[in-house]
Amino acid sequence: MNGYSKARSSFIFFILVLMYAIIWVTFFGIQIIQHTFFTERAQRQYHIERIIYPPRGDILDKKNKPLALNAESTSAFILPREIKDPGMLKKFLAQYYPDIVEKMKNTTQHFMFIKRKLTPLEIKRIEEAKVSDIKLLKERCRFYPVESMGSLVGITNIDNAGLFGIEALYNDMLAGKPMHCSMEKDARSNRFYFNKEIQKAGVQSKPIKLTVDSELQFLVDEQLREIISQFYAEEGGVVVLNPSNGNIEAMCHHPRFNPNDTYNLDIATTKNRTLTERCEFGSVIKIFMALAALEEGVVTPEELIDCENTKEAIISKYKISTWKANGIISFSQVIEESNNIGVVKVAQRLGPKLYDHYRKVGFGYKTGINLPGEQAGFITPPNKWSRRSIISLSFGYEIAGTLLQLARAMSVFTNNGCLITPKLIDGQETVMSKPLYNPETVEMMRKILQNTVNTGTAFRAKIKGYNVMGKTGTANLLIDGTYCSTKNIYTFCGIVEKDDYKRIIITSVKNSPRHNLFAASVAVPLFERVAEKVLIHDKVL
Repeated sequence: MNGYSKARSSFIFFILVLMYAIIWVTFFGIQIIQHTFFTERAQRQYHIERIIYPPRGDILDKKNKPLALNAESTSAFILPREIKDPGMLKKFLAQYYPDIVEKMKNTTQHFMFIKRKLTPLEIKRIEEAKVSDIKLLKERCRFYPVESMGSLVGITNIDNAGLFGIEALYNDMLAGKPMHCSMEKDARSNRFYFNKEIQKAGVQSKPIKLTVDSELQFLVDEQLREIISQFYAEEGGVVVLNPSNGNIEAMCHHPRFNPNDTYNLDIATTKNRTLTERCEFGSVIKIFMALAALEEGVVTPEELIDCENTKEAIISKYKISTWKANGIISFSQVIEESNNIGVVKVAQRLGPKLYDHYRKVGFGYKTGINLPGEQAGFITPPNKWSRRSIISLSFGYEIAGTLLQLARAMSVFTNNGCLITPKLIDGQETVMSKPLYNPETVEMMRKILQNTVNTGTAFRAKIKGYNVMGKTGTANLLIDGTYCSTKNIYTFCGIVEKDDYKRIIITSVKNSPRHNLFAASVAVPLFERVAEKVLIHDKVL
């Protein structure tokens, strides 16, 4: 082999070695150095992870009628990096969705919603505009058939998660947990499950059944709206409670909101005022003062109390006003006639024990219903009393509560001195307290409450053929630290019974511009209307 041949052979050998080295280095880089990168890239090409959410659980009333159910909404979106006709798109968005035009300027997103939960008009407008870059997407959403239960049932947000009410409180149960699926593509991009062993199972959502009757809710809400309209009032509320098992059968308030129209949502109207708004209720509280006085033995129903035959009297250097002048009358009549002068004289015999008894019937504590936003109310404790506190507390000031607390407190008169815990979830255990008062004391108070309806201030609450008990209360509202004589709350807490049937009905109306009104002329007629609807609905004849 001559020198030329040897050189050529060496050159070819060198080239082969170099090529082999390049191939080896390349494979080393791919298999060793960049192994993770290329593995993940390959997996992304054929391997897909999917999260599948279960349908949200329905919320049902006591008769299994839907209060919240699944529906389908339409949303509009664009793909900012794939715009084909920017001029046409910008023109349309500038006219109807100008905020999106601004968002598009500096976006790096691949996907952008224009608007979710479109109205039928908006869908029609987009379809008729025929802007190719705007896409429509079907999404899950919630529909609420009973508008008056918006604050109680709650609503979901744009991603179908509970915001407040039952939807929020039981969100985990209603939403369930998604299933994580591992999938792969074949050459035609058809997808199929490839390994069930690496699937992560989800948790199926569950429905929730409430104690509320949606038909009754509608009827009660209708009566409340009519009374509010009649008296041009600002607010009102009604609670219907079964004191035998604690079931809340209706819970209405105004103003309220439409849960199916979240775009015009006023946050103030989303509060369930029957349990989030506390007020001083005035003379309603006298029955719990009377219960305490009889239990402590500082007075008897027959004891005569000198009410001084005047509408104004000086007691402990304070002027006490009452709506009607009474002379010497029995303690029972003091409560039946709602005489402030007589009430104060008996309350002073109790002293700090009055505070203890108010706490005993649940004022100052949450009811245990476990709904977000519930207020515990307040009572001025004895260590912070002024010289006037015992006077104020005797007829419903310096003590504030919610309508639901009033309903719970009234159960002591229907359950032989025991207090029921209100509940909203059907099937929950009934929670009744141990006896808090002697049966004899409770029976005395029942007679007083019956007389208050039959011959006293609440005579308009009488319903022929039924045993009705209750008490009225009219109170000035505290506005900027001062009690305002033109801002009032009118309340009636009533009990209607027939044989074993019992219902507690609390009615309240706030801030009517009409003058010379009392609870007897506002809250009692509302009670009468509601009670009639409840009795007819429950077929208690």
